Amino acid sequence: MEAVLTIAGSDSSGGAGIQADVKTIEAMGLFAECAVTALTAQNTLGVHGVLDVDPAFVEQQIDVVFDDIRPRAVKVGMVSSADIVEAIARALSRNGAEHVVVDPVMVATSGSALIEGGAVDALVRRLFPLAEVITPNLPEAEALAGFAIAEPADAERAARAIAERCRRAADELGAGGVPAVLVKGGHGLGSPDAADDLLLSADGALTWLRGERIDNPNAHGTGCTLSSAIAANLAQGLGVERSVRNAKAYVAGALSAGLDLGRGSGPLDHMWAYRVPCIQL
Repeated sequence: MEAVLTIAGSDSSGGAGIQADVKTIEAMGLFAECAVTALTAQNTLGVHGVLDVDPAFVEQQIDVVFDDIRPRAVKVGMVSSADIVEAIARALSRNGAEHVVVDPVMVATSGSALIEGGAVDALVRRLFPLAEVITPNLPEAEALAGFAIAEPADAERAARAIAERCRRAADELGAGGVPAVLVKGGHGLGSPDAADDLLLSADGALTWLRGERIDNPNAHGTGCTLSSAIAANLAQGLGVERSVRNAKAYVAGALSAGLDLGRGSGPLDHMWAYRVPCIQL
């Protein structure tokens, strides 16, 4: 069984972050490992508190995982400070991590900020060059590209701008490369009945991944789930485009299951494919 390491913050409500990642990786039949970057007090209504983990301890968590049950792929999610970004980058580089997926989590589904301003620049400089895939949503892509995205052509221009930032960062670092960029459009691009994402491959090819809008307001942890599903597919030897397509289908199934928990934007049903009616004895 291949292992996948998720490096992210903990969500006390269980819908996003480490908890969503572990559920996703296990649902895909792989062994989930984790390194916690922060503790959050949150629920479906919002994030009420964030407590960062000491960067040296984050680094130690990653090192000991690689020393024993080496992960085949790594997903990096919520990283709230530049110091923690640096610690993660050192550990991943030192251990020769493969198939790294970086989800540049900046804002929770509820709208709460999850990252310091300086950490965004550190993400670009230190972690993006180590990644095989990065997965910004529309607001994150706008922040990284430096302009608004209002239509599909803007998303294409933004993906190329982000890739160019990655190229410059890799050149300055003297190592790494340019990752594939997945701009998650959700329901914000094109037709209101569409959920289309844009994939810019490492070689510069653009591919629109079409999807249908799923009428479900409960989308807490969608981004975390998608990125960890991509990492799980990469760990099984699939290419980037196939990994993204499979992950997109998994998330669509989790949304379609219609789980309804909490008073805000609730979590997905990560185990939707295994859900069976309870047998009454």
